[in-house]
Amino acid sequence: MSKNTKQTSSKVAKLASETLSNSNASAIAKRLAASALAQAHSTKQTSAEMETVAGKVLQSDKYSEETKALAASVVSQSNQVRGN
Repeated sequence: MSKNTKQTSSKVAKLASETLSNSNASAIAKRLAASALAQAHSTKQTSAEMETVAGKVLQSDKYSEETKALAASVVSQSNQVRGN
């Protein structure tokens, strides 16, 4: 299995932290934020479930640019073999 070594950038980690502390953030944004933060300074990879969630967010027009940025980070850190 090929290992994806990408990590959450400091900019996205900051956005994720702010999202988690925002009482008005949606549940989906908070799930993506938690996943992104778990992958900051870590070798963890996105789970298949979160990869699916993030993909749906990216394809939808109803989510904010911030939520899509979190989703993009989560997708970029998915398992490379699963993506093929």
